[in-house]
Amino acid sequence: MRAVLGIDTSCYTTSAALVSTSGRLIASSRRLLVVKEGARGLMQSEGVFQHVKNLPDMIREVMDQAGDAQICAVCASVRPRPAEESYMPVFRTGEGQARAAAALLRVPFYATNHQQGHVRAAMVDSGIEGGEPFLALHLSGGTTELLYCEGEKLTLLGGSLDLHAGQLVDRTGVRLKMPFPAGPYLEKLAMQGKAQGLIGVSVKGVNCCLAGAENKTAKWIEAGEMTREQIAAEVFDFLARTIERTIEAACKQTGAKQALLAGGVASSTLLRDMLRERAKKRRLDCRLCFARPELSGDNAVGVALLGAQAYNKERKQSADAL
Repeated sequence: MRAVLGIDTSCYTTSAALVSTSGRLIASSRRLLVVKEGARGLMQSEGVFQHVKNLPDMIREVMDQAGDAQICAVCASVRPRPAEESYMPVFRTGEGQARAAAALLRVPFYATNHQQGHVRAAMVDSGIEGGEPFLALHLSGGTTELLYCEGEKLTLLGGSLDLHAGQLVDRTGVRLKMPFPAGPYLEKLAMQGKAQGLIGVSVKGVNCCLAGAENKTAKWIEAGEMTREQIAAEVFDFLARTIERTIEAACKQTGAKQALLAGGVASSTLLRDMLRERAKKRRLDCRLCFARPELSGDNAVGVALLGAQAYNKERKQSADAL
């Protein structure tokens, strides 16, 4: 069985995955980077160092599950987004090891980007109809962008003009003395509170602003006059209202009838339930699809699947040329 090795080295996760050329997931391994207690993120140099340490273990773990699979290609995300000017040093780590592995195995190397890998992984078992155009909202600590997807083409429509959704969650959580990344901890706390819609939504067309929400939660925490549970609930309520309105505006602009939500923030069960409820209440004329939780956060599965697509396409072109 031929298989493609995928590698992704994002700002907070080292990951590797192995898929068959037919698109079947064989193995996947991921490891969160370590962030010091009280910190709100990692410097790129720290991320690079941890990726260098993690990658041999990640690759060994997926190869231990490879069975009789033979690597026919290697694919890696080499930049954050599908734009030449898009650059982060952490992605060079995975690219370098992927290129070296491909050279040693004498197989093709394919380059992709982190965002396209996210969208491709999120499509697996999500219910999205890939043959039709769809919206993709990528919600994480490093990205809050709204994309219009037509086949393999991604067009940036809008998103946050300031803070990312994951940054709002993490910064609020860290101020509440939670570990970083704070998403799961803040979500658990939010489930114990009751939001009153105290944070105003700022949405203009397909763009939104989130920094005002961070300022408000910071003042609440400093004042100590609101319970931790309600503060957490207000953050998730604010995100649900902002996301729903942004998707609604994008649907009207593009005519899209389906939207795929991916990224670490979109893996929240609470947020998903809130979005479904709001979509039903506001009669949103767009079907919401969510990635499998394990494929919503950073992972190399989408990267490997894109590599398999590139490999199959190249083989077909070679066969057609004969």
